[in-house]
Amino acid sequence: MSQSSNPERKVPTRRISFEESLQDLPKHYADDGDLILSHVAAGLSAVFPDGEDFFVRSVRHFRDQVTDPELKRQVAGFIGQEAMHGRQHRAFNDRLDELGYPVKRFERLTKKGLAIRERFLPATSNLAATAALEHFTATLAELVLSSQETRDLFGHDEVRNLFLWHALEESEHKAVAFDVYKAVGGSERMRVWTMKLLRFGFVVGMTLQVIISMLGDRATYRPRTLWRSLRRVRRSPIVDRELWRQLKDYDRPDFHPDDRDTTGLVQRWREELFGEHGTLNDRLTTTAA
Repeated sequence: MSQSSNPERKVPTRRISFEESLQDLPKHYADDGDLILSHVAAGLSAVFPDGEDFFVRSVRHFRDQVTDPELKRQVAGFIGQEAMHGRQHRAFNDRLDELGYPVKRFERLTKKGLAIRERFLPATSNLAATAALEHFTATLAELVLSSQETRDLFGHDEVRNLFLWHALEESEHKAVAFDVYKAVGGSERMRVWTMKLLRFGFVVGMTLQVIISMLGDRATYRPRTLWRSLRRVRRSPIVDRELWRQLKDYDRPDFHPDDRDTTGLVQRWREELFGEHGTLNDRLTTTAA
């Protein structure tokens, strides 16, 4: 089967650290100390370390079958970026654990669940799941990069910086796992049905996770705090119907992640975060192309 990839796609591995700058993180760090949004960001971060490791293993399994030199280069960048995402979110989770969030419990559940999946399902299915979940992260990343309102929801500067960096790199490599899946002959049927199941499972699972996390937070039992937060979440971009439509677009027979052109967003944030006067240059240790 012929293999090809977008030769313009650059996937650099940036060695970066937010660990020290997150040490002063308050309990409710989201904008205006928002209760639910703090738990939502914590819930996402809880699944990232072991989820990113799963993505790396799923793509690496097929690396030797990739013959296109551009795609091979992008796979190397994908692995480097995802490994760094897992490392930095684990550091964030360490701080959240100190603040009383049950993120370590969710890390363990995520790790066990993915281990069971890898044990009983074929490697192609795991790659299909990776490609589908990469569409989730790319969709959320585009929202973060394009919406000031969404960026403001993170509140604490360093939490916003962490998710901005993560969003940029998710946008940079958003098609890599998908292209590998196609290159090794993954079927359309498996691709679409994997997403249909994950789209439901991820939303339900994340909702339950946030509820469980909030039940252990005393602030949840303050009616005024809870209702104010609920009203704010209902008005926020993260529950907009357009986001759901964008996720469902993955089911299209001719779908490709590059159908949504985010080149301008990627260029803008590369310059703002890591250009000559980039705001996150002081977090970098080294950068590898």
